[in-house]
Amino acid sequence: MLKEVPGEAFTTFDQVLARKRARLDFSEVGKVANVSSGVAEVHGFTEIAADELVRFADGTTGMATNLEYGRLGTILLGNEDGLHVGSDVRRTHRVVDVPVGDRLLGRVVDALGRPLDAKGIIKPEARRAVERPAPPIIERAPVETPLQTGIKAIDAIIPIGRGQRELIIGDRQTGKTAVAIDSIISQQGSGVVSIYCAIGQRGDAVARVIEKLEQSGALKRGIVVVAAGEDAPGLQFVAPYAATTMAEWFMEAGKDVLIVYDDLTRHARAYRQLSLLLRRPPGREAYPGDIFYIHSRLLERSTHLNRRRGGGSMTALPIIETQAQNLSAYIPTNLISITDGQIYLSPELFRRGQLPAIDIGKSVSRVGGRAQLPAFRTVAGLLKLSYGQFEELETFARFGTRLDDVTRGRLDRGRRVRQVLRQQESTTFPVAEQIAVLHAVTQGLFDHLDLEDIEDAETIICGNVRRHLSDLCRAIESGEPFHGEYRGALLHEARRALRLSESDSRSDTDSDGNA
Repeated sequence: MLKEVPGEAFTTFDQVLARKRARLDFSEVGKVANVSSGVAEVHGFTEIAADELVRFADGTTGMATNLEYGRLGTILLGNEDGLHVGSDVRRTHRVVDVPVGDRLLGRVVDALGRPLDAKGIIKPEARRAVERPAPPIIERAPVETPLQTGIKAIDAIIPIGRGQRELIIGDRQTGKTAVAIDSIISQQGSGVVSIYCAIGQRGDAVARVIEKLEQSGALKRGIVVVAAGEDAPGLQFVAPYAATTMAEWFMEAGKDVLIVYDDLTRHARAYRQLSLLLRRPPGREAYPGDIFYIHSRLLERSTHLNRRRGGGSMTALPIIETQAQNLSAYIPTNLISITDGQIYLSPELFRRGQLPAIDIGKSVSRVGGRAQLPAFRTVAGLLKLSYGQFEELETFARFGTRLDDVTRGRLDRGRRVRQVLRQQESTTFPVAEQIAVLHAVTQGLFDHLDLEDIEDAETIICGNVRRHLSDLCRAIESGEPFHGEYRGALLHEARRALRLSESDSRSDTDSDGNA
């Protein structure tokens, strides 16, 4: 005979079933309809967000871009070898994002924030979307604080401010990357976070840059984002946006950031390839019509925030490659119009050994002296004038015209100014030493020296100024006005250093002769 089951047992049984009851999950599953070099066409989705991350059956991810009725165009963020027609595609319900935070400092990552070095996994503070709107105008502040690059020709004549976008432009093999890397190395001790984004570069070239940053100690305060030439074009397209998102985290925390895009020419080519494969209509030079917007929405994110937003800044140094010095090509003109100035590197100057090969006449900073220290503003005015006169006079002097003494003197002074603006790669100068040397050359202290002796004279002056005028150096670097007393002290110390050097060289010559 069966015993009666108490009601409490049924209640407990119902509770257990409620906890263990299976839930129905409804999700759309798309199918791959076509696979090309870096893109895939997917059918079957009725709801999906722009820039949403989708996952294919083999684990490859993609970014939804072309949202059409019954058809979805995706940019692959990986290799397409494992994809085939009919493979399943699932939504992830999140847009493409990357890790951000202090734990990325000192690391080398790919365009999705995955580590490429051997330093272990990254546990970031947060993740942010790679596509974010630029700060509105009301949240921005004027660009007034200088970003010192340690390169005399830039700091004195083409100044860069924190929050500025300064284009580095020139033909291949003219030293564009070297200028950008020296600017990063010069930020040590300034509190500036540096991010180097390599787009479409060869692996060995990126390895050399990383090695240089590690040897100089700059990588400890920086991040390297790499989308190499052998990577998928989708990763090359996403890389600069991902690097900018990482930089924005520091900017919004009140810090100053320097970001280098090397280079946006390859970025434009990768986007052109993807657009043509996605059947978008081509325009000038086969680039899609929105290529200007692609770069403008990237560079507009670099700015100087006001105090309410923390006062941080992001300074952008995008690099662009020209062909046969053609500055009027499509992509260069786009970037020139977007940025706040350009540093043009001339192949002719490079062949003549004038390094860095910066063409002063074709370079400009639209922020100008507003982002310069007072000492630089005082020295740069006379420097620009004398150098501009020299370049015009040198052109006429090549025709064998007879020159008077005044014109000959200006030519001699200009040659010495040009010699002073020469600078070896990976050699940067502090602000006070730059001021001392530039003030000395504009005041004629180098006029009696041979051109090959000027580099030694620079070294002597820099060493003496740093040793004997340390208080003056700190005053100049802190932004105090460069009044007559400071100018006189620097000039006096430079003269004394050169006199001591000349007397030492004469005594050495006499001793050699007696011997």
